[in-house]
Amino acid sequence: MLYAFELSGEHDELPRKEILSCLRLAGFSFREHARLDQCLVVDIDGYAPDIDMRLKAVAERLAMSHHIVRVAGICDVKAEDIISLAEDCDLSEHIAYGSTYVVRSKRIKHYGEGVKREDIEGRIGGVIFRKGYQANLSSPDIKFRLIMTDRAVFGSVVASVDRSAYEHRAPHKKPFFYPGVLMPRVARALVNISEVKPGEALLDPFSGTAGILVEAGMLSVHVIGLEVRQMISHGARMNLEMFGADHSLLVGDACRVPLKDCSVDAIATDPPYGRSAAIRAESLHHLYSDSFSEMYRVLKKGKLAVAVSEIPVLEYATKAGFSVVDVFTQRVHKSLTRTFTVLRKD
Repeated sequence: MLYAFELSGEHDELPRKEILSCLRLAGFSFREHARLDQCLVVDIDGYAPDIDMRLKAVAERLAMSHHIVRVAGICDVKAEDIISLAEDCDLSEHIAYGSTYVVRSKRIKHYGEGVKREDIEGRIGGVIFRKGYQANLSSPDIKFRLIMTDRAVFGSVVASVDRSAYEHRAPHKKPFFYPGVLMPRVARALVNISEVKPGEALLDPFSGTAGILVEAGMLSVHVIGLEVRQMISHGARMNLEMFGADHSLLVGDACRVPLKDCSVDAIATDPPYGRSAAIRAESLHHLYSDSFSEMYRVLKKGKLAVAVSEIPVLEYATKAGFSVVDVFTQRVHKSLTRTFTVLRKD
């Protein structure tokens, strides 16, 4: 069964990695079917209603997607091809007789420039009406969605991501704010890519104001933060308490983590870069070398660590013993490029 994830477009790779991690966490058997511009189509094994229900839970974790659509068909981004697709596809698996519907479309970048959104929505709606269903523009039972990207992807919306919730958790809206922190959507994506499960323990050895920990804590994960600056750690506790996270905060050095060997299930962290953070170490090299060794020591075997940094960390991570799962970058602006590194302790 094909499902399309409409991506946010904030990053070329991060939304896709987040989706695949969440599907693995949910126990799905799946394969990538098509990687389109701001749209990922995945072939998921199973019974559609059961998949739909489980995908609603996935949507509650996701940060960098807009909608999950059960695909009815895919075609070229041409008006007549889209209408033919709507006429030919069997909608009985998407809408029951007696249910109402609405059709909405989204154009990605320049794709489908010759197709007027209002026109194509009306024409598709007419096709569905002639199949015996009743339209309802204000409160429909089923929302059909057309995503116009490299290809036209049409289907019914299974779940939508509440992205406004992340805006409510913006750093400056929390009880304690300090400049230079990750935005909540990026922090949530890191947590998801770490594949930590509810009830497990996630460590951030450079926890700062607890942006990553807040996002993990909202997923019923026990979060452990280590921060060298006492004032920042105090503020982080305020943030965690506001969102009801099950947390343990320690004031200490990431080069000497006060935890037992193999005691945490995941690590997600944003290490300091040396420009805006006070580093109490002999050097940035010393900080990264020793902290990655400590991360390796406390992480359980077979588990993941995810780090985002301005500088490459592969040398430090592999020397500590990690195997590299993935590396990708994000150009934030002309003077800042972030590197995301996904590591495994084998």
